[in-house]
Amino acid sequence: MQFIILANQLQKQELSSKKINPDVEVIYVSHDTALLDYTTSDVMLLLNPELSLATLNKLESKSIFLNSVSHTLNEGQFPKSVSRINGWMTFLKNDVWEIVSLDEKKSAEIFNNLGWQHIFVNDDPGFVSARIIAMIINEAYFALEDGVSSKEEIDVAMKLGTNYPYGPFEWCEKIGLKNIHSLLVALNRKSERYKIAPLIEKEVAKFNL
Repeated sequence: MQFIILANQLQKQELSSKKINPDVEVIYVSHDTALLDYTTSDVMLLLNPELSLATLNKLESKSIFLNSVSHTLNEGQFPKSVSRINGWMTFLKNDVWEIVSLDEKKSAEIFNNLGWQHIFVNDDPGFVSARIIAMIINEAYFALEDGVSSKEEIDVAMKLGTNYPYGPFEWCEKIGLKNIHSLLVALNRKSERYKIAPLIEKEVAKFNL
């Protein structure tokens, strides 16, 4: 099985911690245009979430797993060969992949061949784990705005109190505030309980100045 992975250097480093069946031919590419050299590969893992629909439609790979945390298959108008995975930083090291697929049997066969554990989840923004982490980060921003404590102290308290690998602000920095904001926007469309902390909105607005 030929397995093409589109990843930047940081993503490649995280993935390197995951063992892959040695019988699988793994090829890393770092640019979207390089994918066109492997259009008919068996499997593609595309960690660039900003790939255009036009590029995706040019790929004839039998199965494509796309880093699409905020956008669902239903709303994305993706080709039928595309399944969703969570390719956010820190999540690539997880023992279990969360997958949304139109062909769960085929996707399961692929991940079994890779030697990767996986579960299938509903086609919702944020899957399960990313949605939880985004909400924790959102609540941390509410606490910061209320003057409960500093970013550093909140991070320390969360790591000591919950045994999380990162505090909420550390996690946010690794994932990217824009990614967190994008997911919260998608979740807020579905429920008011995902109201975005005003301080997140202010910090995101600075990126657009």
